[in-house]
Amino acid sequence: MKNRSRGIAKILGYIIVAGLLVCIASGIFGNTFGSVGAIKRGLDLAGGVSIAYEAKGKVTDQEMKDTVEKMRLRAESYSTEAQAYREGDKRVVVDIPDVKDADAVLKQLGEAGAIQFIPVTTETMTSSGGALVLKDTVENLAKKGLVAVDGSDIATAAAEAYNSQDKLGTQYIVNLTLNTSGTKKFADATEKYLNQQIAIVYDNEIISAPTVQAHITDGKAQISGQETMESAERLASIIRIGALPVELEEVRSNTVGAKLGDNALNTSLLAGAIGFAIVFIFMIAVYKIPGLAASLALVAYIAIELALLSMLEITLTLPGIAGIILSIGMAVDANVIIFTRIREEIGLGHSVRSAINLGFQKAFSAILDGNVTTIIAGAVLAIFGTGTIKGFAYTLVLGILISMFSAIVITRFLLKAFYDCGFDEEKFYGIKMERTPIPFVKWAPKFLIASCIVIAIGVITMGVNAGSGKGAFSYALEFQGGTSTQVHFNGKLPSNDEVREVVSTTIKDNNVDISPIISDNSVLIRTKSLNLEERTSLHDALEEKYSITDDDITNENISAAVSGEMKRAALLSVIAATICMLIYIVIRFRNIAFGTAAVTALIHDVMVVVTFYALARMTVGNTFIACILTIVGYSINATIIIFDRIRENREGMKKKDSLEEVVNKSITQTFSRSINTTITTFIMVLVLFIMGVASVREFALPIMIGLICGCYSSVCLTGPLWFYMHSIGAKSKKN
Repeated sequence: MKNRSRGIAKILGYIIVAGLLVCIASGIFGNTFGSVGAIKRGLDLAGGVSIAYEAKGKVTDQEMKDTVEKMRLRAESYSTEAQAYREGDKRVVVDIPDVKDADAVLKQLGEAGAIQFIPVTTETMTSSGGALVLKDTVENLAKKGLVAVDGSDIATAAAEAYNSQDKLGTQYIVNLTLNTSGTKKFADATEKYLNQQIAIVYDNEIISAPTVQAHITDGKAQISGQETMESAERLASIIRIGALPVELEEVRSNTVGAKLGDNALNTSLLAGAIGFAIVFIFMIAVYKIPGLAASLALVAYIAIELALLSMLEITLTLPGIAGIILSIGMAVDANVIIFTRIREEIGLGHSVRSAINLGFQKAFSAILDGNVTTIIAGAVLAIFGTGTIKGFAYTLVLGILISMFSAIVITRFLLKAFYDCGFDEEKFYGIKMERTPIPFVKWAPKFLIASCIVIAIGVITMGVNAGSGKGAFSYALEFQGGTSTQVHFNGKLPSNDEVREVVSTTIKDNNVDISPIISDNSVLIRTKSLNLEERTSLHDALEEKYSITDDDITNENISAAVSGEMKRAALLSVIAATICMLIYIVIRFRNIAFGTAAVTALIHDVMVVVTFYALARMTVGNTFIACILTIVGYSINATIIIFDRIRENREGMKKKDSLEEVVNKSITQTFSRSINTTITTFIMVLVLFIMGVASVREFALPIMIGLICGCYSSVCLTGPLWFYMHSIGAKSKKN
């Protein structure tokens, strides 16, 4: 009786705490710190400001490319999801999400002027009221050879905080990196003006005057003495923007609406809630009392994640939602692993209480390895990735950390509370008896042949598409650029979906990006590059549909928002993440065959999803990157679970057991876990696909394909691949 009262008290206490978390996260107490309404959102979900700059004077194509990249770097200091792209020959457009007041952003950004580093001498400066003042214009000082370096000599600048060892507390600095020409000039200047000041001048205004403390020859310098991290970031930002090879003038600023439409986030949240409710019912139906405990724990998990997204000011975009979906799937997976273990222990004759303890104990290594592997990948992507990749990585890592806490701590707490309440019989938990092993190793050649055929079809399709001039893939605007069409309306703005339908029907293009410009009562339509005939047809269709004139429509060519540097950063970050995962797997499992098999399966899954994109001609853009990363994260986790069981069963092998039997047994034992986890994650994405707007559906469909593929490769390929690789390695050692 005492235990029952204690169990009921624990459950009621949890419900109260979880309910409070849900109220905070849902915004019942207002859209304040920690609520969904306070979460920063990207351009696709919330819109923001769009600012256009035009280069002064004559500029080269390379100078404009460099300008776009440096403007992107500065814009990312306001949001990792900010974008910068070229419009026409001399314009740069910067889009910054989740900002409504364009004037406030412009004030913070300032005008894009020129920056110089000028030695403080009696010839260059004087003192007025304790402040340094230039004696002449920057142009005249440059003509006299008194400017050490200027913006064309600077590669980049970044703020940093560190704890000083000499009891000065936290110090804020700006790390400055110069290019090849700047390195030589700066080395000469720091040698000549050692222990003297060199002023940093921006738009003829002295913003800082640090003292040269060493002869700097490697092109890397530190500007110390910043009072706060904000001031250091501001100085670094000014240096970056001032390092532009051209001078810019602001020509247009607008407030833009959500690219995916005003209802995209609301429908996604509703779809998530419905999907979660279905998963809730599924877990209870399959796992009974443990399923109820896991579902209640997931309520707190979701509330905590939403609150932390708000508190940590992580910008949420469509790829970020993918990271959340993946982390929810992994949270469910951790619980499924535990519950499967509990059933196995009951089947071996242990009491329910003992089975619960042993279930958590034996499941821990699999949960730890699977989640740590994915966290490593997420951390690498967050450090080295850019834009969308960072947003995905932040939500993924945050979600995985919370999911581990949810499964290992909250679920265990609730499960023991239910046990104390009287749910202490085997019928409430289920019993898993030993099954006859399925011969996965024997069937592996057939699986491999089928996979090779699918991938070959994809490669051939890409080759045929590329040879016919259509391109291997249907690239999104952010990858290849296109045409920007701005349409001014006299009355109420039409919905994004309505405009998208008119445009896509007219020019036969599904890759249409719509951004309402609220401040100008206009809509910005970004499409593939349009020829004269297509532009004329589009103008005619818009004029007929909305009773506007040709004067209300303007066109400009735009460049790709995802630059070559961003593509390289994306590729390198994914490669680095894969290498780090491989190293971790090899260290943990002490066998390189495990790591090689896991990476081979990852490549297989990516190639199958790429094949789907090629066959369906689905748009390849930022969401494609997020989709691939989602599949990689899901697949590696599923693979680790099977490898963990193989490792455990190998340690308990008897002399009569063959390695092939161990592999088949291990996959069979984890088979129900693989299927059930795939079902629960698939349900979440399926509801998102059914209820989401067009862009969301285009994102959800390949993820569903990837989930099925990831389950297939983990169950049917990774174990047999490890078996073959290990067997070949063993034979080589004998020989």
